[in-house]
Amino acid sequence: MKLQGVMLGSEDPDLLGTFYTKVLGMPGWQQDQWYGYDVEGGNLMIGPHSEVKGKSQTPQRVIISFVTKDVQTEFARIKELGATVVAEPYMPNAQESPDTWLATLADPDGNYLQLSTPWEA
Repeated sequence: MKLQGVMLGSEDPDLLGTFYTKVLGMPGWQQDQWYGYDVEGGNLMIGPHSEVKGKSQTPQRVIISFVTKDVQTEFARIKELGATVVAEPYMPNAQESPDTWLATLADPDGNYLQLSTPWEA
C-alpha cells in the first residue's frame, strides 16, 4: 500500500487554493473549486466539503509535512505569503541531530503545515 496524498476540505477552497498556489506553484489539476497539487510525488487536494465550517478546531490532529533543505528560508517565504506562525524554526534535538530543523505554520483555514529538513535513516 502507498499513501497517495492528503485532501483538505474547506468552506472556502478558493482561499486555500490561492494560498497553496503561492506556496507550491500552479496546481497540476484544477476544476471549479477543486485544486490538485503534485508535490514531488505526493498529492495535496483541496476542495469544498459541506460538513466543514470555519477554521480547523484541532489543527494538531493532521499536520501536512513538507521536506526542504532550507527550513529557515522556506519558513520566511511562506510566512510572508500570509501563513500564521505556530513554531519558529528550531532544532528539536540539537545534540544528536544538529542539522535537523523543524518549523510549523498554519494556512488560512488553520491547518498546520510543518517544514522539516530531510530525515537521515
